[in-house]
Amino acid sequence: MRLLTFTQAGKTRAGIEVDGHVVDLAAASSVVPRHPSEDVSLLPTDLREVLEAGNSALATVRRIQDWIATALRSGHRPTGPTGEQIVFNRDQVTLRAPILRPGKIICLGLNYADHAAEGGSKPPTTPMLFAKFANTIIGSGEPIIKPKATQQLDYEAELAVVIGRRARHVATDQALDFVAGYMNLHDVSARDLQRETSQFFRGKSADTFAPCGPYLVTRDEIPDPHVLDIRSYVNGELRQSSNTRNLIFNVPFLINHITKTITLEPGDVISTGTPSGVGTHRHPPQYLKAGDVVRVEVQGLGVLENPVIEE
Repeated sequence: MRLLTFTQAGKTRAGIEVDGHVVDLAAASSVVPRHPSEDVSLLPTDLREVLEAGNSALATVRRIQDWIATALRSGHRPTGPTGEQIVFNRDQVTLRAPILRPGKIICLGLNYADHAAEGGSKPPTTPMLFAKFANTIIGSGEPIIKPKATQQLDYEAELAVVIGRRARHVATDQALDFVAGYMNLHDVSARDLQRETSQFFRGKSADTFAPCGPYLVTRDEIPDPHVLDIRSYVNGELRQSSNTRNLIFNVPFLINHITKTITLEPGDVISTGTPSGVGTHRHPPQYLKAGDVVRVEVQGLGVLENPVIEE
């Protein structure tokens, strides 16, 4: 399933893409056909809350997907309980970041050996974790704002993991059971600010520095997150090209490692690091400027594209 968050007529709602259409999950859950003996969850309007509601909520989402797909194929477009529109054409809505305000955004530094090598570093022997905050989150199409404080704005294409249920002390062989799904994430970085101190925080956590989406693709559609092509483009020029098989620390290892000390909750995000090809290590360096457009593509997760503007 391709879960998403969208805004239409000033209202922001949790949704799902079905055959190129966007469906309002909360409204659809109140009218989806059901047998009187069946328990069908009424869904919240926030996607993180849908994940928090657990398997019963996701079962309702799947029921809605199947119902809408069948209806659309027959030329019928279902409506809400009072006849309101619940199925929208893609051009009628604005997609937002799938999870608008994650409780945690945990990122990885130097998690591809080629990226470590291009900067003259040895591959780490333990995961290099750092955090971004919810102020960094934007969706596809929204502008990345280049702060006045930086002259070295850089791009990093990444595979992000979204947690589906509470996770603490998770065994490696059970880790993927705690994943709701995957999405593109762009770890925007101000290199000059990042290098001011040994801590990455200031250079990584400016407003708009974590574009993500356009979808949260559920785990069942990505059975192995370690075979995915990952690319970034700046103004149509390919800058990064790799595959998630090249991760130093894979997804199960990271979930096991993180949950030894940090409890993960539904909607939390782990961004798994970027491969080589970033702007700061090109010769000469190629930093982002106003007017640039950055596209991030992880195989199967859609296209994340954002323009750059000056503050």
